[in-house]
Amino acid sequence: MATAVKMDEDSKSILEELQAEIKLRTGQKVTQQEIMANLLEDAYESKSEFVDSFRETKVPLSEAEIERMNEGTFDSGTETREEDIDDILYG
Repeated sequence: MATAVKMDEDSKSILEELQAEIKLRTGQKVTQQEIMANLLEDAYESKSEFVDSFRETKVPLSEAEIERMNEGTFDSGTETREEDIDDILYG
């Protein structure tokens, strides 16, 4: 049973480009429905990554974000051991 899915013109154009590229590279004619089914299968196989693609923030941070985060840090010259941190935080 086929169900219609609405998509904007840009998405439709991308789907048509994919269809043409598959035909060009493989010589196989595939339907847009087959392409969508394959894309859904791929997304389902890497579900966590796909779901994460909808998050506002990305992990890991980009190099620029890491640099921006580290801008305010400095080296005090004092070596701190893990045990020291635990003592300070937890007493």
